[in-house]
Amino acid sequence: MLFTSVLAGLFASAASAAQLQQVQYPSAPQSRATMWVYVPDNVVENPLVVAVHSCQSSAQAYFQNAKIPWHQGSDGKGYITLWPSSSTECWDVSSRQSLTRDGGGDSTAIGNMVKHAIETYKVDPERVFLTGGSSGGMMSNVLAATYPDIFKAVSLYSGVPAGCFVSSSGAAAQWNNTCSGGQSHASAEQWGDVVRAMYPDYDGPRPRMQIWHGSVDSTLSSNNYAETIKQWTNVFGLPEEPVEEIQNFPSPTT
Repeated sequence: MLFTSVLAGLFASAASAAQLQQVQYPSAPQSRATMWVYVPDNVVENPLVVAVHSCQSSAQAYFQNAKIPWHQGSDGKGYITLWPSSSTECWDVSSRQSLTRDGGGDSTAIGNMVKHAIETYKVDPERVFLTGGSSGGMMSNVLAATYPDIFKAVSLYSGVPAGCFVSSSGAAAQWNNTCSGGQSHASAEQWGDVVRAMYPDYDGPRPRMQIWHGSVDSTLSSNNYAETIKQWTNVFGLPEEPVEEIQNFPSPTT
């Protein structure tokens, strides 16, 4: 019985060898974000998923959140996950530094993390995917605008349009009640211009975008969903009207 228990313990240790690890990377001058990486025991083809946490969270908390199953998927599918961690309550999506390509803010820090992961873990640069919710969703929009060349696809939920939280004072991680309340409205072209201004010289391919927003969100108004759609349809040169509408999908869960 003792031998069986010891053997079971050894197998359990082997099964859980992979751990979330902090990694040093070439940081950005205006950001103190830290880089955390999870490499599963069996890496399949070296894709990378970048998961950006919400306000009042961290890489460690996001990693352990059972509702954010990226690390379980990492074990099952064999992809590497990168978990940026903010040093402030929320991500900086308001300062000019973070809303500019290589501006030195949080967006630059995460861009540097991705580049470091590609080199260090031999990640396939054509298979880098980005996701985030709430503040992480806002940052995902900003990253899609500032670093369109390093992400293949972006899936975000409960965010706001890129640049919507811009601070007139230039402060980093500044909360914007007008935007969060869904009162920031602009034309599709104006929103698109905000994206294009973040990386003015870029004319290459952009990541595919998937945008989600819950209708009962009390922190970030779901009005921001429509504004975000306007922004990215303009960037891609697509009509604002959907090609197809599917009701009650996904189906409600209990």
